[in-house]
Amino acid sequence: MDSVLKTNWLIDPMHSEVHFKVKHLVISTVTGTFKSFEGSLETSTADFQDASIHFSMDVSSIDTNQEQRDVHLKSAEFFDADQFPKISFQSTSFKKDGDEYVLTGDLTVKNVTKQVKLDVEFGGVATDFYGNEKAGFEITGKISRKEFGLTWDGITEAGAIVVGDDIKLNINIQLAKQA
Repeated sequence: MDSVLKTNWLIDPMHSEVHFKVKHLVISTVTGTFKSFEGSLETSTADFQDASIHFSMDVSSIDTNQEQRDVHLKSAEFFDADQFPKISFQSTSFKKDGDEYVLTGDLTVKNVTKQVKLDVEFGGVATDFYGNEKAGFEITGKISRKEFGLTWDGITEAGAIVVGDDIKLNINIQLAKQA
């Protein structure tokens, strides 16, 4: 029986960040972050192509640099953080495409799960000052908030849409190899 050695990696939250952008009034962009998240990657190859990736974020950690908006986003009109405290992602495939990767997986927001495809730039592997092996990735993509049950729609008196549908993601992850 052939046994494949798996390598486990954990997200280093001190060197990782999760950002999103959404149009406001269709004329400007609001940027936000999730401050609390965790994740892991398991692979049996040096180029990570067969990686299984799990990632989750605490909805209550959302931060758009405006407290009133953050309270609204945590409410039942948007994420409903009390009932659905986590946003989660489980990969179904991680494939190299030239110098980049395509990450496909199931994203769950408010108990709605949809398949998403994200672009991934591999930053490389390096050893830190303490001898720990690290790997870096930048993940970008776009999702529709309405597909995940985030359907609140405000319209101004002049008829302008308050919040756009497309959410742009920019996630920078540093992983630490586990012994």
